[in-house]
Parts: sequence; C-alpha cells; structure tokens
Amino acid sequence: MHPEVARLRARFSSVVESEDEIRAVSGNVTPRAAVKEVAVVDEMSRRFIAASPFIFIGSVGKGGAMDVSPKGDPAGFVRVLDEKTLAIPDRLGNKRFDTFQNLLVNPAIGLIFIVPGIDWTLRVTGQGVIVRDEALRQDLAERGRPPEHVLVVAVESVMSHCPKCMIRSGLWRPEDWPDISDVPSLAETIKVHGKIADPVEDVAAGLAASVRDRLY
Repeated sequence: MHPEVARLRARFSSVVESEDEIRAVSGNVTPRAAVKEVAVVDEMSRRFIAASPFIFIGSVGKGGAMDVSPKGDPAGFVRVLDEKTLAIPDRLGNKRFDTFQNLLVNPAIGLIFIVPGIDWTLRVTGQGVIVRDEALRQDLAERGRPPEHVLVVAVESVMSHCPKCMIRSGLWRPEDWPDISDVPSLAETIKVHGKIADPVEDVAAGLAASVRDRLY
C-alpha cells in the first residue's frame, strides 16, 4: 500500500472498500449514462472537438505517478485524423515534458475537451505516441511555426460528461466568479515554490518575456 494511502486511511474512520459500498449509498448508473460511451470519434464528437480551444491531458508514468496538463490553442487545434485517431500539436512550453515522459513509460492517456460557454465536456481515453512526421507537423503549424512534436492518440472511448459540474461552479457566469484579490501571481508562486532568491519583479519579467517571445 502506498504510504500516503495508509496515512489517509488512518486519518478517517469510514473508508470505502468496494464498489458495492458506493452503490449502496448512491445507487446504480442511470440507463442513459450506461450507454453514452462510444468507441469512435463520431460526428457529434468531431463537432465538439472542432470548437474546443482548451483541453486537459491525463497520463500515468513510472511508479504510477500521475500528471494532468492543460493545452490550449485556437479552436480545433486538436486534429481528427480519422474516427480512431487524434493529433495534438505540442507548442513551446517549459520543457518539463511531463506528459511525454509518462507516455514513454505508459501510453495510456485521458483527455477532457472544453468549449467556452458550453456547459458539458467531452472525455476521450486511449493510447498515445509521440511523433515527428514532417507532413503532420506542417499541417498543424500555427503562425507559421510547426510544433516540434505531435501527440497522436489512438482512441478507445469517447463520452460526453453532464453539465452539473459546470453549472455548480458558475464557470461561464462572470457574476458568480470569486474574488481573486487574494490569489497569488504566477511569479509569486514560482518564487516561493522554487525558493528563488531573485526579486518577484525579475521572475515576473522573465515570465512575460517567455510569453512574448516563445508563444509559438
């Protein structure tokens, strides 16, 4: 057992041990939810993906370490190559390559597609590989700059996700957004987490330069 799991189990007095326990409290899956998963990117899914400018990518690496990374570009940046294959350009970033490192160990991958103003999401799972085929890279170029790598996903399942989480969060309702006056800046957070001695203004300037010079 993972030591952190053991720590949590020791902290709480009523730990769920099985799916049966979950079902006893919350009931069985609804008939419509039970049949909403498909194995291909059909017309409904294509239309949603074409409008999506933002996704989350989930992956699992060595020792079961997990990562969820955001990716964003103009709407439709994830290309549907065919009903079983997606292509995701990898733009310039921080060069950690967390997703890629995980995929080299474990190709399993999960995606969540988000469309601004739409209160439901699209979930895709499958297997991923990293490619550098020139024709594909050129086809996925943005502002004249092709990506250095492309994440290609062999689709195994596609499923719509109900809008309740979006509605509860008020994500698309500005009047429901929280007060952000106490939210730290990215520069402040990096300085503290990285124990960086430089003034926060210098860290902020470096981040601004990266956005200005390395967006594509």
